[in-house]
Amino acid sequence: MSNSTHARETLVLGIPLIGSSLAQMALHVTDTVMVGWYGVVSLAAVVLGASSFFIVYVVGSGFAKAVMPMVAAALGRGDEAQVRRDTRMGMWLSIAYGILVLPIFWWSAPILLALGQKPEVAEIAQDYMRIVGFGMVPALIVTVLQSYLSALHRTHVLLLVTLASVGVNILFCWALIFGNWGFPEMGAKGAAVATVATQILTLLALAVFAGLLPELKRFHLFQRFWRPDWHALRQVFNLGMPIGLTGLAEGGLFQASALMMGWIGTVQLAGHGIALEVTALTFMMHVGISSASTIRVARFDGQGDRASVRQAAKVGIVISLGVAIASVILFLSAAEPIVSLFLDMTKPQSAEILAYGVNLLFVSALFQLADGMQVMALGLLRGVQDTRVPMGLAAVSYWIIGIPCSYVLAFPLGYGGVGLWLGLVVGLICASGSLMWRFWRLVR
Repeated sequence: MSNSTHARETLVLGIPLIGSSLAQMALHVTDTVMVGWYGVVSLAAVVLGASSFFIVYVVGSGFAKAVMPMVAAALGRGDEAQVRRDTRMGMWLSIAYGILVLPIFWWSAPILLALGQKPEVAEIAQDYMRIVGFGMVPALIVTVLQSYLSALHRTHVLLLVTLASVGVNILFCWALIFGNWGFPEMGAKGAAVATVATQILTLLALAVFAGLLPELKRFHLFQRFWRPDWHALRQVFNLGMPIGLTGLAEGGLFQASALMMGWIGTVQLAGHGIALEVTALTFMMHVGISSASTIRVARFDGQGDRASVRQAAKVGIVISLGVAIASVILFLSAAEPIVSLFLDMTKPQSAEILAYGVNLLFVSALFQLADGMQVMALGLLRGVQDTRVPMGLAAVSYWIIGIPCSYVLAFPLGYGGVGLWLGLVVGLICASGSLMWRFWRLVR
């Protein structure tokens, strides 16, 4: 297979996955914006509750993400029964995890108070989290079905459903947060109900597609769903738990950076938040390409075709490098107009936040290549079902190297927020280098 064919097939898979990832980000953005219109305390509570939900979700999503390479590899071997077994046990583990973590959401206020949050914010955040916690199971099963459909090259379905879910979420939020169209005014609770309702409708839509698409009926995905398959369950758990913990390590890196930026000042934290949102948009593009590469590498690995594994990996890396270079050019040439989109320049301190955000976006340009390569390497390693060693390499890079470097550069050496972000660059470079070395060592 030629490089151009590999590139075309990676993009056919990857572009809808990029769109789906960006649409999922839009769900979070619309919730934040609309609750922000409602009230400052409610906004703080929802941001706190949503970030807490995400941290818990990331760990459980490892089981769902493990389904993608396992299904692709099973298809490569021609084992259609294993496709059903792996996906079904991914859903089993997701349901079990979602039930087990529910008490964390139900009794979240004492946890938040112990972490130093204000009582009025913690109380509203708990009201939000008690509702949104019931969305953990549907959110995780949605991720399983996304992995399943992606591995079967049905990414256009994911894009259509995710885009529709953004519109549905906006309507629910408008009705329930503010009490429009005869609905009760629920504030932060309304945002939680809207989120759970959107997740359930998304789950139903994806389940219908997965079960009724004519070309997928042969997998009988939901037939005798209650039957356990302990061997497949153990395999999904062993592959998925390290994926979840790796995601926790990476998410924790940026959460810790926000905490340390808060020590520097409010203006600096605002600039950090804006720069991070912009960086997250470009990161979603790498995530889509990485997921497409995971599927292709896993399929060839299942076929035992190591030459095609290497070729597909190289093509995915080149595409990701192209995205990273384009991002660097954009950030360096248009940082000020980009950051100003997030600010009302008539308000006090906006000019100061703008200047700080622009400086951080310049630093962000430095880690575009490293950030793209580390997520690409993780995707490639999942494609060959190697997740335990990458978990260790990522944890060391982020927490043993990255966070200490951020702290030392920001505080003892006095470089402030810019030094903090330079520490992130160091951690991401270590992660991308060690993970890429691991992949090519395995497949050479």
